[in-house]
Amino acid sequence: MEQHRTRPRQYAPRRGTTPPLPPQAARGPNGRPARPGRSGSAGGAGREGAGRGGAVAPRRPAAVRPSGPPPVQALRRMPNPRLTGLGGGLFCGTLMFLFGCVDDLLFGSSLTVYGFLFLPVCTLTALWIRRVDLVTVPIVVPIAFAVGLLPVAESGSGLGDRLMGLFTALATQAGWLYGGTLIAGLIATVRKIRLMARRSARNRPPA
Repeated sequence: MEQHRTRPRQYAPRRGTTPPLPPQAARGPNGRPARPGRSGSAGGAGREGAGRGGAVAPRRPAAVRPSGPPPVQALRRMPNPRLTGLGGGLFCGTLMFLFGCVDDLLFGSSLTVYGFLFLPVCTLTALWIRRVDLVTVPIVVPIAFAVGLLPVAESGSGLGDRLMGLFTALATQAGWLYGGTLIAGLIATVRKIRLMARRSARNRPPA
């Protein structure tokens, strides 16, 4: 009987798999182990492609430029405190008394300078007072005008002379008093109308 020769089984690589590389080929040109699926040129091209279109740096948002004429921009940059009715009266009265003292020292108790300084004080008081206390603006402004006239008005030695000088100054400078009160009242009225319009817009049912 013939006996069949048994040949040793040869292990062939399966289809779809790459044969293992020799140790010399598995290392790159620099002596470092090469990563599978990447080569020197492919790695350089990949890095170049990532630098060009891969990760895009986020753009910074453009700075918002304030709109409006320069006077409006200057008013927006000013401080915007909120004063109560009592705080607005103290602010206006104290400021007018200081202006009266400065007028007495530097300008020789000039009522024209005092009346001119009264207008910006009325404007600031009407702008800085709270919306709830807008009704007090036409009341505190004339009181502050009278308080500031104490160091400016002509006065004698007695109390009667001081009161007479104060009443005389109020009578002669009634134009500045009415003008400042009118400015403060107009600003307070506009702010009140805007407040009422905002409240009506909030309470209006959606369409």
